Amino acid sequence: MRKLLILAAATIGLSGVAQAADITGAGATFPFPIYSKWAEAYKKETGIGLNYQSIGSGGGIRQIKAKTVAFGATDAPLKGEDLAKDGLIQFPTVMGGVVPAINIAGIDARQLKLTGPLIAEIYMGTVKKWNDPKIVALNPGLKLPDANITPVYRSDGSGTTFVFTDYLSKVSADWKSKVGTNTSVQWAVGIGGKGNEGVSASVKQVANSIGYVEYAYAKQNKLSYALIQNADGQFPDPDDKSFQAAAANADWNAAPGFGISLNNQKGAEAWPITAATFLLVHAKPEKPEEVGAALKFVDWAFKNGDKLALDLEYVPLPATVKDQVRASWKGVTDPAGKPIF
Repeated sequence: MRKLLILAAATIGLSGVAQAADITGAGATFPFPIYSKWAEAYKKETGIGLNYQSIGSGGGIRQIKAKTVAFGATDAPLKGEDLAKDGLIQFPTVMGGVVPAINIAGIDARQLKLTGPLIAEIYMGTVKKWNDPKIVALNPGLKLPDANITPVYRSDGSGTTFVFTDYLSKVSADWKSKVGTNTSVQWAVGIGGKGNEGVSASVKQVANSIGYVEYAYAKQNKLSYALIQNADGQFPDPDDKSFQAAAANADWNAAPGFGISLNNQKGAEAWPITAATFLLVHAKPEKPEEVGAALKFVDWAFKNGDKLALDLEYVPLPATVKDQVRASWKGVTDPAGKPIF
């Protein structure tokens, strides 16, 4: 992960001053690893860099509304009325999965099994120990410690939190009524970490902890993670195939700005916490050349970035969805009303 972050800082200007030609963006930490990889390859090919601030979806939404960046990035899609009110166009770029990363001595990745309702109880503080009978019953033969569970959550406004709490609201009536779905919620127990990076670091440091992170972060940080029972009662591995399975029957036109949920989808191979991540641009930008450069970057990634995405366990959008996204860009126009892309 350290190597990736150093690379990202060098290629997308996280710690430096962007050149005049660089594209500016800010927001979600969920897609940060793949945006870093795409940016490195794009700069080699075009000489144009990407100055992307990985500050969380809430920050990305604030910055695009304030018109301080060419695009904002969010994992929590805005609703149609909000897009219309702020004059924004929203579209997905890539898909991925959220996993429950764990730090339990002697338990490796994919050994522990959990259900959605159990995860909800852990984060609500009603299941407090790893050897709780409910967890033991799901994991016969697994040596679980008599240790208090430390849940780790996002302390910032977070699209990953939106995806995670949306999933828990779908599988737990208690969670839905008492906590709900949002980019930031009132956590009953646990400790906070900023960004997927911060949650990953906290889980790695705190014994007997559990945290929700985008799968690439768990993989790069060599974190163990639990399997989750899906809507068909199965425990699939989180990978590109199970993320694709979750998105297989998605109706991308079911919500404005492609803002659909891929959580808790039917299918034996479907990973239960799967999501797309989105970009936001102004429909009538004050600096159309900057937004045009951002759309060219995304178009390049759609054409050339699938393998890089798969290497990091993200899932490229289906070709038909990419075409729908490109069609939506016709709504992004210059002052004369001419489409920028």
